[in-house]
Amino acid sequence: MTTEELKEHIRVVPDFPIKGIMFQDISTLMKDKDCLKELLDRLYEHYKDKGITKVIGIESRGYILGAALAVRLGAGFVMARKPGKLPAETLRETYAKEYGTDALEIHKDAISEDDVCLIHDDLLATGGTTAAGLRLVRKFNPRAVYISFLIDLVDCPRAANYSEGAEVFSVLEVIENPK
Repeated sequence: MTTEELKEHIRVVPDFPIKGIMFQDISTLMKDKDCLKELLDRLYEHYKDKGITKVIGIESRGYILGAALAVRLGAGFVMARKPGKLPAETLRETYAKEYGTDALEIHKDAISEDDVCLIHDDLLATGGTTAAGLRLVRKFNPRAVYISFLIDLVDCPRAANYSEGAEVFSVLEVIENPK
């Protein structure tokens, strides 16, 4: 399956969740079994030799392929959740996004210094969520951290240091507002 064929399965929803946002809806991409398999295969091929021991999925769409990828890589899966959703003691990072503010939490015992971590989310826009996830994971002092996305909205202005030197990989690059 080609990259263009994958992109054709993304539904664009104007003015969601607020006016001016061209929301890239992956539900139409994920419901197609061939697209779903292709996305997972591309992520696996990119990360299979990096020694990943933990995949950290960003709530909630980062869970979809994050957990499946963890299984394929033989790694554990860690949930980065919104505040108050995890039952044990957590670490927290707050962040600003294109339409508000939020925070992420991870259990304090989720990651060790021996881990090689892959932070996975569905979409890179401004990078606010990514920066918070990276700061949060780095509090555990893992050996290495990688970052992956299904979609990179390449024309979005990025937060300074959103990846702080971590290798970033996106399966698809999309222009949110083509001229």
